[in-house]
Amino acid sequence: MTELISKTFSLCPVCLKRLPAEIVKRGQEYFLEKACKVHGSSSAIIWRGENPSFERWGNYAPSAEHSGVQPACPDQCGLCPDHQQKTCCAVIEVTNRCNLSCPYCFAQSGASPADPTVEYLARCFAELVANGNTFVQLSGGEPTVRDDLPEIVAAARTAGCENIQLNSNGIRLGQDKAYTKALAGAGLSFVFMQFDGTSDSIYHRMRGRPLLAEKEAAIAACSEELLGVTLVPTLVPGVNDRNIGEILDFGLSRSPSVRGVHFQPVSYFGRYPELPRDEDRITLPDVLREIEGQTKGKIKITDFAPSGCGHPGCGFHGDFVVMPDSLVRLTCSTDVRSCCGNDDTAHLRNRKFVARRWKRTAADCCGDKDPASLDGFLNRVKSNGFTITAMNFQDAYTLDLERLRRCSVHVYESGRTIPFCAKYLTGFPTEG
Repeated sequence: MTELISKTFSLCPVCLKRLPAEIVKRGQEYFLEKACKVHGSSSAIIWRGENPSFERWGNYAPSAEHSGVQPACPDQCGLCPDHQQKTCCAVIEVTNRCNLSCPYCFAQSGASPADPTVEYLARCFAELVANGNTFVQLSGGEPTVRDDLPEIVAAARTAGCENIQLNSNGIRLGQDKAYTKALAGAGLSFVFMQFDGTSDSIYHRMRGRPLLAEKEAAIAACSEELLGVTLVPTLVPGVNDRNIGEILDFGLSRSPSVRGVHFQPVSYFGRYPELPRDEDRITLPDVLREIEGQTKGKIKITDFAPSGCGHPGCGFHGDFVVMPDSLVRLTCSTDVRSCCGNDDTAHLRNRKFVARRWKRTAADCCGDKDPASLDGFLNRVKSNGFTITAMNFQDAYTLDLERLRRCSVHVYESGRTIPFCAKYLTGFPTEG
């Protein structure tokens, strides 16, 4: 039996034409379905199971506008008056080159035109800061292939960027400690490090070579410079989805050097090895249930809340403090609607939260107070805070324009601010 849950808009996964779409329920599974007159019908799973409940997650109700008016996005997408969320994190691509050639790659990194100049990037930083966007992520490609990356970090800091995050596979950070030291000295805030698992067999399948030792070296090098590291696993069913608990144990055991784990269920845009089937997808409730099951209940589904800055279907967050012999939950419940609409401060609160939890300071090395005392616990919250988060990116099969219009992670390019999933969206070839 098929039950209609809501109506929205999406895209044809082949030609990317805007289409009316429906979210429907069959059994305990939810699907996004649409039909193109040229390329036919398509369906993709977006939620599995009732724990947590799709319809109660985030106390979210679809906007009344979806009664019949089709939104303009994502054609020539850049933030417009119809976009319903401000920028929390602005992504700047500093190169399209990479020192790996992964089967799974959002940006299709590889051969590219010349890298943007430091002068051009400095202008981008200044434009972002002038618009109130002071949280930037340096991305690519692999940013560390640029020898002048410390100059880019310094330019961002000079422009007034308060938080500068590096998105990296970590290889050079562990191999070249002088380079890592230069990045820290230039003002880098923290590192978002690709980390797909705790065994080299996983890296062989996802990245083409063993990388675990290089990841560990990168974490150690960053720790020496008081650069907080957040581990970023791309979760692929049948490859590393059974490694979730061990990834969390790995990160928690390395607190305060590691500040958290940010899971990214695989989405099929950019470069991917084959056309996706429903069994090739892992949904947010799948991740939450695996966290609880693989940690044997040490971390529970109820320890998490929907993303505090965006659509509830985009992700979840959990806030914790690592104690000497336990893990303490700090997560506050979040009403997602409070982060949209007329609230002009929610994106600022989100930036401050992330910066506070992911940055390291010299005080992290002085945690000699009794953690059982109030002062000791408060010190521990600062020094050993740990976040567990997820971001569920959309591809052409799963794209819900209602979700897209609440995106808060934006790519800045040539004066345009583009929602992340719109920037990297790619059409699929027709089968056969």
